[in-house]
Amino acid sequence: MVVVGAGLSGLSCALHLLGAGREVVVLEREDHPGGRAGRLDMDGFRVDTGPTVLTMPELLDEAFAAVGESVGDRLELLPLAPAYRASFTDGSTVDVHTDRERMAAEVARVAGLREAVGYLRLRDWLTRLYEVEMRSFIDARFDSPLDLLGPDLVRLAAMGGFRRLSRVVGGHLKDERLRRVFSFQSLYAGVAPDRALAAYAVIAYMDTVAGVHFPKGGMRAMGEALAGAAAKAGAVLRYGESAHRLERRGDRVTAVITEHGERLPCDHVVLTTDLAAAHRLLDHRSRRPLPHRYSPSAVVLHLGTDRTWDHLAHHTISFGTQWERTFTEIIDEGRTMSDPSLLVTQPTLTDPSLAPDGHHLLYVLAPAPNLAAADIDWDSEGPRYRDRIVAVLEARGMTGLDASVRAEHLVTPADWARQGLARGTPFSLAHTFAQTGPFRPRNTVPGTANAVLAGCGTTPGVGLPTVLVSGKLAAARVVAGTERRAR
Repeated sequence: MVVVGAGLSGLSCALHLLGAGREVVVLEREDHPGGRAGRLDMDGFRVDTGPTVLTMPELLDEAFAAVGESVGDRLELLPLAPAYRASFTDGSTVDVHTDRERMAAEVARVAGLREAVGYLRLRDWLTRLYEVEMRSFIDARFDSPLDLLGPDLVRLAAMGGFRRLSRVVGGHLKDERLRRVFSFQSLYAGVAPDRALAAYAVIAYMDTVAGVHFPKGGMRAMGEALAGAAAKAGAVLRYGESAHRLERRGDRVTAVITEHGERLPCDHVVLTTDLAAAHRLLDHRSRRPLPHRYSPSAVVLHLGTDRTWDHLAHHTISFGTQWERTFTEIIDEGRTMSDPSLLVTQPTLTDPSLAPDGHHLLYVLAPAPNLAAADIDWDSEGPRYRDRIVAVLEARGMTGLDASVRAEHLVTPADWARQGLARGTPFSLAHTFAQTGPFRPRNTVPGTANAVLAGCGTTPGVGLPTVLVSGKLAAARVVAGTERRAR
């Protein structure tokens, strides 16, 4: 088997294949594992360039268990309390705790006892939603929309899973601040809360009920740990090598040809590249009557500073006043936020070793339109937008931020595009109804008998937990295919 890409989905797939007794070669174009969970070292600051929020660590454990290991063998996961701190322009804050009683007390402090009761109802609903979705819609293979049919579809509909997310959350919580806390997660799926299916509240379950963790050594430690377990179990990991083309015989891929011209024979290939890149390798053209719709992108500012600010948690969401306007601007109008809502992550609050002594590391994410939605010259606009983001943060309490910067790196949608990500977004296809579940690009490709897809562009979708599941589902496809061929 050849797995193209040593991102988290590719490594998850490799571990599950190894556990099933398959021989695996992993090709990775970078000189390290992790894929979009990337890394950047700048002047002693150890920067994570990809996801910063780790939820559902049991899915990591499942991948390790495939080869007889566990998360604890390879990673030290540190629970975050609070999981997030939400700050608002009126000066109020909400600490998001995963402990039931602690969060109920926080909601009561912020908005009163009636809202605390509403939170408890919402939490119970989120838990039931997760149980239904995980077994039948997330950790599930789809070959046809008919695969949706079953008792859990009825349960999901009865729970309001096909209503709008903002309305369902609003049915439990009246305080606008709390509504934002339990619905902003739809941005991870590329859809505004008033347009997203309530089914995507499952992401809020992962964040606010199951809990948020951080691996000691940074998010990059996940890729290193998964790759280490794969190598120990017998995988051959080849870094600094990319797949140039696929050799085919009829409907089967017979070999992967590397950029250096080496031929790697295979009985199956798993492609974890960006969806558009995978389709180019397969010479596949989508037959969808409508083009794919991509998620918004992001501007990310990595800052190494010589100070910190007491009001910051590990993850702080700095909400602007015009929350709904934000989605109209970045999704419909294709322009940057006039009143930015920002995710500020300070990993050195949990792991000081990620920065030189006495220094701190900040990851500032600003949602932005993707390249298809906006005509922005990011190479010239990027530095100006960087200054605007810094000015906003200074006005919201991070006084002296600009003067404290000792190292920095700016990433714009144009930079994501230069990394090969379609439409300049790291979040792949949006989770609209037409791109969800069996309507999302499947992990098999018509016209190719032994190529399987994994990663955020295929099922089950975008997000760290789901790409780990996608690797497992891809491995299951391969194993089923080889068993059929052996019979």
